[in-house]
Amino acid sequence: MMILAEGLPGSNPALNISIFGLFVLATLVVVFRASRGPKTAADYYAGGRAFSGRQNGIAIAGDYLSAATFLGITGSIAVYGYDGFLYSIGFLVAWLVALLLVAELLRNTGKFTMGDVLAFRMRQRPIRAAAATSTITVSLFYLLAQMAGAGILVSLLLGISSDVGQAVVIASVGVVMIIYVLVGGMKGTTWVQIIKAVLLIAAAAGMALWVLGKYGFNPSDLLQGAVDQAGAKGQSLLNPGAKYGASGTSKIDFLSLGVALVLGTAGLPHVLMRFYTVPTSKDARRSVVWAIGLIGLCYLCILVIGYGAAALVGPTAINAAPGKENAAAPLLAQALGGPVLLGFVSAVAFATILAVVAGLTITASASFAHDIYVNVIKKGVVEDKNAEVRVARITSIVIGVVAIVGGILAKNQNVAFLVALAFAVAASANLPTILYSLFWKRFNTQGALWSIYGGLASAVLLIVFSPAVSGNSKAMFPGLDIAWFPLQNPGLVSIPASFLLGWLGTKLSKESDDAKYAEMEIRSLTGAGAEKATVH
Repeated sequence: MMILAEGLPGSNPALNISIFGLFVLATLVVVFRASRGPKTAADYYAGGRAFSGRQNGIAIAGDYLSAATFLGITGSIAVYGYDGFLYSIGFLVAWLVALLLVAELLRNTGKFTMGDVLAFRMRQRPIRAAAATSTITVSLFYLLAQMAGAGILVSLLLGISSDVGQAVVIASVGVVMIIYVLVGGMKGTTWVQIIKAVLLIAAAAGMALWVLGKYGFNPSDLLQGAVDQAGAKGQSLLNPGAKYGASGTSKIDFLSLGVALVLGTAGLPHVLMRFYTVPTSKDARRSVVWAIGLIGLCYLCILVIGYGAAALVGPTAINAAPGKENAAAPLLAQALGGPVLLGFVSAVAFATILAVVAGLTITASASFAHDIYVNVIKKGVVEDKNAEVRVARITSIVIGVVAIVGGILAKNQNVAFLVALAFAVAASANLPTILYSLFWKRFNTQGALWSIYGGLASAVLLIVFSPAVSGNSKAMFPGLDIAWFPLQNPGLVSIPASFLLGWLGTKLSKESDDAKYAEMEIRSLTGAGAEKATVH
């Protein structure tokens, strides 16, 4: 399938390649400098726990503000208006769940991964295997979105028309991502994310001010411009229902999407792992506050940029462009500042993708090495102190290859939509188990296994049999029709199913350890013993 038959008219491929190259070169220098020093597991997974709350908060913003934000949400707002901005609301509100229920408690209880927290008071090997399976699955879903965004963006700017050419672009992104992770570990990846967050927020703020300046800094005039540009359907940009109001099923689908977005962040493994890069739980809490502020600011700018694209480019032109909705931000940049601004903004979007995929890859590889290799295969006894990091690096290569293949298959999907699927899987497989582990004394190993595997299986199966994968022209496999599940996002079904399975599995098992729960409760609430982070 060829979705990018040509590049953007007026773009300068040579200039774009130069800007991309400069960014990659600069970040590789940062990664190599950050890689100096010891290479223990704590250095590779958690950056030596050397980042302040402010630094980690900026890095979290860089990790979280992905291609879904800059490409997908901007495009959704430009084409669907109000309904598109609802993605931003869900993504931002989700951080309140992470702040109030997860961040500090996880930092106090765990060491490197989600598996550390879940295994604290349960049987080590089955729980760690389940946690690693869930972490890798969620990370791969998220990686699909980022790799698809990379293919769309770079192909769009370089005018690559062939499937082979687009595959080469996605593979190139995967190779750079693997280099980041292999060389820099979490420390190098964190600095790339900090740089990327600063660039992205600066670019979004600059474009938003530029757009508002064209309308006398009057938001009402901007909205009216978007309505006028859209023609007969213009008023729908200001009202709910343009995307999710056509039928009762679509309204339920929106509710399912909202539940997945709000609950998904607190279950995303690459977000959870960032809480271990700070020295104390207070810093973990501070990082989330910084992240909320920066992410909220960026989403306000994205709102202006999205309506700016609707007003200055128009939904018709966006849908007709290579990449469709995902091309809205580059098209707006071109309309505002020509090829130079287009090249800069696209390089920032490219930086966004590289930083996020690096964070996802290191999270998935760390989970396999720490949870599966060390604690399941080796039963916690590893004679070679460098073996764990070596296994993590090998795993990152494997995950990178899988992400490349998946990105090639998913390259025609809206990036924000693909990320929403990852949120649904995370909210189904991880969040119920985490909350039960932290707050329910009776919770046990069987309940955790039922919750993780049940939530994961139900979410993935419902996605496979949903309209997102087959049965229509916009599906991942349009020539296939196995879509018996009517909703595109499974969250409304799979998340309650996971909570129910966790409760039922616990009730059907007699296993209970009140003393271990009391120990976990004290540590999670007070931080006592958190600095040693010894997992029992």
